[in-house]
Amino acid sequence: MSERADVVVIGGGAIGSAAAWHLAERGRGVVLLERFTPGHKNGASHGSSRNFNQAYSDPHYVAMLRESLTLWRQLEAETGQSLLETTGIANHGVNPAFDAVHEALNSAGIPAEFLSTVEAGRRWPGIRFDTRVLFTPESGRLNADRSVAALQAAAASRGADVRHGVRVTGVRVLGDDEVAVTFSGTTATSPTSSSSTTTSTVIARRVVVTAGAWTESLLAGVSRHPRLVVTQEQPAHFAVRDGSVEWPGFNHTPGSGGYDYWYSSVYGMFTPGEGVKAGWHGVGPVVHPDERDFAAEPEQLAALRRYASEWLPGVDADRLTPISCTYTTTPDSNFVIDAVGPVTVGAGFSGHGFKFTPVVGRMLADLVAGVPAPALFSLAAARRAGG
Repeated sequence: MSERADVVVIGGGAIGSAAAWHLAERGRGVVLLERFTPGHKNGASHGSSRNFNQAYSDPHYVAMLRESLTLWRQLEAETGQSLLETTGIANHGVNPAFDAVHEALNSAGIPAEFLSTVEAGRRWPGIRFDTRVLFTPESGRLNADRSVAALQAAAASRGADVRHGVRVTGVRVLGDDEVAVTFSGTTATSPTSSSSTTTSTVIARRVVVTAGAWTESLLAGVSRHPRLVVTQEQPAHFAVRDGSVEWPGFNHTPGSGGYDYWYSSVYGMFTPGEGVKAGWHGVGPVVHPDERDFAAEPEQLAALRRYASEWLPGVDADRLTPISCTYTTTPDSNFVIDAVGPVTVGAGFSGHGFKFTPVVGRMLADLVAGVPAPALFSLAAARRAGG
């Protein structure tokens, strides 16, 4: 069985859903294919909290921050959902980039200020600060689950065909304006009948691949791209001691001496109803997305509990709930936003991409229309660790 479509978006996480929203807003005929059911926990877009962190100095990302904030508010107005709460984010630790970030943000009209450890500790007694703090008051917390649902609802309201439980098994370029997307799904003739798996093909003029941890397998033979590493990350929610204490989001960079047990910098935020989320950044075990155990690596979890006991006096480090998600990252942590022929690719967003979701969706829609993204995000960009 086969059908035809204008644009097929593969992957209905945050980025793919944002692309579908923008494409549908522009009047394109969109089919969004998502392998899992709504609200699933198999990828990188689930959960109720992500930091909207504005601590960037690169002009590309600073410009994206400004646009992204506008688009998040547009999505909220369009769907009637509250998605982004302005809590501010406190960045501290030994980070030589803070001065450049402070200057770049203020030059772009994004508020940023330095606070002493005394002032920061007075405002947020739940956190122990070891250096001056770079505070960005317009940063905040995004509700991830609600954001994905809102993006899909907004796309559907503009005519997008959003399908869940559809697993894409192949992408084959047939010509300049013709791509075959093969997928399987389950069907049932009635609520009481047994279901069966069917295989179908949709022929599209353009395809957008936003498949997160499954990107490598889908793009095999379609495009060359930077190495994408998939890791299973394991942050945790820690119970708060005093529910009346105010919490900003936070990022903490290690220094020298006393930080030997750290695996990386630490990020965190208060998640209403769940506690304070804290986690190491991008250092979980490398996994295949279909072979995850969803269990926290014991040594990293023990180190995270030690971090909470030493640096988060506002939480009970012995009362925690581990959680699991995937990161899919490039060697230099810059995104992939580019096209090769009729196939547009969005990948490598993990760790810091969620905040940019709506503007990345706009960029992917632009690529479908033939408008290039910045060269920084090219498939052919030179990539190196730490770059």
